[in-house]
Amino acid sequence: MSDLGHKNVWQRAWPIMLANSTVPLLGLADTAVVGNLGNLSQLGAIALGALLFSFIYWSFGFLRMGTTGFTAQAVGSGDEAEVRATLSRAILIAVTLGLALIALQWPIQHAAFGLLGGSEAVEAQAAVYFRIRIWSAPAVLSLYALMGTLIGLGRSRELLRTQIVLNGTNIVFDVLFAGYFGWGAKGIAVGTLLAEWLTLVYASLLVFAILKQRQSDSDAFWDWHLIKDRAKLLRTLGANSDILIRTLCLLFSFAWFTNQSARFGDAVLGANHVLLQLITFSAFFLDGFAFVAEALVGEALGAKQQQRLLNAVRRTTELAAVTAVALALGIFLFGNVAINMLTDITAVRAVAAQALPWSALYVLLSFPAFQLDGIFIGATRTHQMRNASLLSSAVFLLAWWFLAAPFGNAGLWWAFIIYVVIRAFTLLLYYPGVVRAARPH
Repeated sequence: MSDLGHKNVWQRAWPIMLANSTVPLLGLADTAVVGNLGNLSQLGAIALGALLFSFIYWSFGFLRMGTTGFTAQAVGSGDEAEVRATLSRAILIAVTLGLALIALQWPIQHAAFGLLGGSEAVEAQAAVYFRIRIWSAPAVLSLYALMGTLIGLGRSRELLRTQIVLNGTNIVFDVLFAGYFGWGAKGIAVGTLLAEWLTLVYASLLVFAILKQRQSDSDAFWDWHLIKDRAKLLRTLGANSDILIRTLCLLFSFAWFTNQSARFGDAVLGANHVLLQLITFSAFFLDGFAFVAEALVGEALGAKQQQRLLNAVRRTTELAAVTAVALALGIFLFGNVAINMLTDITAVRAVAAQALPWSALYVLLSFPAFQLDGIFIGATRTHQMRNASLLSSAVFLLAWWFLAAPFGNAGLWWAFIIYVVIRAFTLLLYYPGVVRAARPH
């Protein structure tokens, strides 16, 4: 694929963008059902429970990312047995972690609610929600592994179909149990639980069919000796640990930004939260090109084709850059329309309008970090990702220390922008090593 073109990249990227954009629709549906048919404590319980599970499951995103990189490299080297073994190892880890979450649900629940807080009525409903939804942990984490395989294989349309099945069945079940049966927060939890397990069955059958069709070797479909290969298991666990640290650094940085926003008052907190929604929306699009880069870079490395890797990086980055410019301009020119749609609080609107250029600048300068994350995931250079995340988080804190006190919210935003730039710059220093690794032996 040395002649990889922009059209090919776009055809791979748009289903991923669409799949990403379906995720917030689910939260909107949950809120709408409970907000219209439930009560205030149930609505608060959904907010608290959903926040908790978002944090837990996002922490295990390494199951998706690590699987993508190892899968793409196996595809590039023509090792179909290793493609299947990579998925098997990821599923084993996912099921183990999912069962551990179920076993540890009581300490997790008490620790989380102690930190998050809420009224007695909200916490009681949220506890019911948590105790039901936690039983889908093995399914959710296994789905991460299956989705990582689909991305690594370049099957983005199948990824989109899987996401539609997940969110579509979830919305139907939520309306049925929370709306029609009137179970409130409990109904939302039951609906989500069923949707996640049903989607696991769908995705498993889908991926199995794809892998069976691809099988060109005469080995057993599941080679347990290869799956249990000690060196490869350790490599997988090591990569997952690195990505976990990287993800926790990312979570910490966004949490710190939000926490420091609150120190400047409710209006600033609300305004920055609204602007973060615009940044999250932009990430749906930029992630599409990063996911494509993961697969293409991994394939090129597996095949030891340096020019193919360079072409993949160039084409995906060019499209990501154009998209980032368009998104930043859209936020800068039309962001006030979005702000007014998201809030009718005058003070919040005023602060958000003032900070709007900074959020646009953040989006404009963030695409190199997205792209380099994709490149390094595809290359499974997870040590470098871990190091870059630790350094950029430290620089973020340092910049906040110097800028927030004299410049207020503007200083906080500039520290946040410096953070995303340093993330990219640090990875860029490691990039020549990725290119060298693609040289033929």
